[in-house]
Amino acid sequence: MEGDANGIDVEKEEDESFNCPLFDRAAKRNGLEISEPIIAYIADFAFKYTEQLAKDLELFAQHAGRKSVNTEDVILSAHRNDHLASLLRSFCNDLKAKEPQSERKRKKASRKEDKATTSVVHVPDL
Repeated sequence: MEGDANGIDVEKEEDESFNCPLFDRAAKRNGLEISEPIIAYIADFAFKYTEQLAKDLELFAQHAGRKSVNTEDVILSAHRNDHLASLLRSFCNDLKAKEPQSERKRKKASRKEDKATTSVVHVPDL
């Protein structure tokens, strides 16, 4: 393998073909032929884009004071693409509609209430 000017590894062997079923199906369906360097560029771009998206999602969650990414972070990551953001919101709403309705979550008792209940001592009648 040799790298090109952009640092992408391109296979130079003529007798071995690049095996990528997704591109093969898309090319056959549309009557196109996709060269191996183009497939390498697209794969590299997709990988780098996914890495950057993961970093952005992690930062969004961290900024919100959470340790895990949620659907709002994913929707926020698509804010520059109105159509994609709309599709993600719609998909999220569909998922929420399909979830079984659970009972309301109980509020956690405040620290004052916790202290009040722990400082009460029950004295039995003699």
